[in-house]
Order: sequence, then structure tokens, then C-alpha cells
Amino acid sequence: MSFEYLREIPGPEEIRDAIPLPGHLKRAKEQRDREISAIFRQESDRFFLVIGPCSADNEDAVCEYVSRLAGLQEEVKDRLLLIPRIYTNKPRTTGQGYKGMVHQPDPHKQPNIVEGLRAIRHMHLRALKESGLPAADEMLYPGNLPYLEDLLSYVAVGARSVENQQHRLTVSGMDVPAGMKNPTSGDISVMFNSVYAGQQPHVFIYNGWEVRTSGNPFTHAILRGAVDITGRNIPNYHYENLLAVAREYAARDLAYPLIVVDTNHSNSDKQYREQPRIGMEVMQSRKHSPLLGRLIKGLMIESYLVEGAQKIDGNTYGKSITDPCLGWKQTEAFVRRLAEAV
Repeated sequence: MSFEYLREIPGPEEIRDAIPLPGHLKRAKEQRDREISAIFRQESDRFFLVIGPCSADNEDAVCEYVSRLAGLQEEVKDRLLLIPRIYTNKPRTTGQGYKGMVHQPDPHKQPNIVEGLRAIRHMHLRALKESGLPAADEMLYPGNLPYLEDLLSYVAVGARSVENQQHRLTVSGMDVPAGMKNPTSGDISVMFNSVYAGQQPHVFIYNGWEVRTSGNPFTHAILRGAVDITGRNIPNYHYENLLAVAREYAARDLAYPLIVVDTNHSNSDKQYREQPRIGMEVMQSRKHSPLLGRLIKGLMIESYLVEGAQKIDGNTYGKSITDPCLGWKQTEAFVRRLAEAV
């Protein structure tokens, strides 16, 4: 019934100074940010994918995956924009299990958050250096954003965090797109309230300061399916679901309305092999409805080097230790099919 103070956490400036972003990579990231924002502004017809492993547990495997993704990006660059998913902190429903590299830089050792903060910055920077692709991460802890914000081109707020005021207000100060998932209940009004809050200016307490934000016009919606009162997964990617959400979106006074569909989680009933089928159904819905074609501009996909998942003590390189993922061959085929469907 008490707190034991283990280590003092170094501030963001200390870690950013120790692991700096070189000028040429900063410029490359800024160019990529412009390309992503063009999609939101309807100035580009490209479609984007936030794609990568469920959790980024191994720096070498993650960087190899992202480098492969860079080669695939070159192949589909006229139609798709690929944003690597490098998720370094994981929400756990019961609080148990692997919570991501920020907690455990080595999944086989005890948690060490000081080393974890260094490790996640080093991994994000290395992935950017080796691939040229700035990544997405999930904002589980708003206070951690300054450790990575100069490296990220996209931020997601998960279904369990989207109702939290600190997450919503922190999003309002970001200068990159922030996707707000529908909560696990599936209540889209909660999601839209979160999008609205992220787009507004606010004054609040942030990392020891009273701050004022300008609002983030690129705050948008992510549909990830829902869970009913019996624990059954309910998808919300079907045509009728998408059309209802799109009409509600269009009726609201929100900047740059845009929908991303998560092809896994409750939408796939946690059957990861269903992701390609779900993604292609969404693309067909976009073609069938001009409104959906205009609003649905991205997918979230979980994939890694090796298909499936393993226990945390497994030793298969490039295989997820959290939720199962598509393997690389499946990923290549899926991305190419999506490019043809845009």
C-alpha cells in the first residue's frame, strides 16, 4: 500500500541531447510530415498504412522490418504512403504482461524505465536513419511524448485511453496527425468528442508546466471494432458501419475529417489472418461510396517478419511476443493488393 521510489527519471532534454536527431534526418522527417498532411488536406490521392508489429520488442528485428518496408514503399510510392508502426508501450487490460520496450528494454529482464526511455529513442532514431521512414507510436503515457516527439510522424491514442482528458489535451499540442480510436464499448460519440477535444486549444498542466496549445487539426477517427457486454467482439468496418460513421463525421464541424480502419483487434475478432480480407472489403466500400472514398484514407495493419506470435520467453527472431501478426510474405502481398485497389 505504498510507493517505492526506484530511480529518478531523466528529463526529455537530457535523453534527446544524448541521442540527438541529426539535421538531415530532421529535414527528411519534415518532408514526410508534409506528404502525410497533404493526404489530410485532400491535396494527395494517396492512401496511407500504419503498419508494423503489435509491439516493438527487439531493436534489430524492428529495424530490419522497417528497412524492408522502405523497399516496399518505393515500389508502391505513387499510391500508398507507409508509416512504420513502432509501438514502444503497450496497454494491458489487467495491468499484467509485457508493457513494451519503455518498461522492459530487454523482455527477458526486469523492468527498467530509465533504460527503456533511452532504448525507445535509440530504436526510433535508428529505424529512421536506416529506412528514411519516420514512424508511428501509441501514446499510452502523455508525459513520455517529449522523449520522441521530434521523431514521430503519427501518434495513436488507444481504445482504453481515448476518454482520458490528459490524452485529449496533449493531442491538441501535437503538430502531427493523431488518431483517436473508438473505445472498446464501440460508442462513436466518445470517439468524436475526443477528436473534437484534440482539435481545440487548451490550457492545462503538462510535464510540470502550465501550457497553452493551439489545437491539432489533424486529430481524426480510428475504427477498431468493439466488445459487447458478454465479451464478444463486434466489428465496425462493414459498409453500413462505415457509412453511418462517415455521415456522422460529415455532419460535425471538424477540420480535415478522416477515418482510419484498424484491420485487427475487435474488427478481426483477433484473427490476424483476416486482416487482408478486411482491408480489401474496406477498399471496396471506398469505391462503392464517394463519401467513404473521400473520408477513409488509411488502414492500421499488424505485421512482422515472422507470422503469428510466441510467448515472451520465445526465441524466434522477428516474431511477436504480444498479439499475432501477419508475416512478411503475407504483408508484401497485402500491400501490393492495396496499392492496386487505391
